[in-house]
Amino acid sequence: MRADKWLWATRFYKTRSNAAHDCAARKIKRAGNPIKASTALKIGDHLVVPSLDGTHKRSIEIAVLIEKRVKASLASSAFIHHTPVPYTHLTLPTNYPLHIPFV
Repeated sequence: MRADKWLWATRFYKTRSNAAHDCAARKIKRAGNPIKASTALKIGDHLVVPSLDGTHKRSIEIAVLIEKRVKASLASSAFIHHTPVPYTHLTLPTNYPLHIPFV
């Protein structure tokens, strides 16, 4: 399956031409190497995809190959996120003691 088609079908890009543009700009990487829009993807491939605003990169693994654009809930099951969670997004449980007394 073509890389640009899969990226569009799984909703990483709003249009297939945007996905092809980022491939041509060498922004999509598989195993550290940039891929073309026509590159054949397979289950188990690890990709690095930039966010839409370009502020961070997402590391994903392909779990399912889908060719047609589907709703977001189905699209999210087509890949596995391996992107580390930034420390700013970590939250403590509500019952976590903020002050730990020393003994």
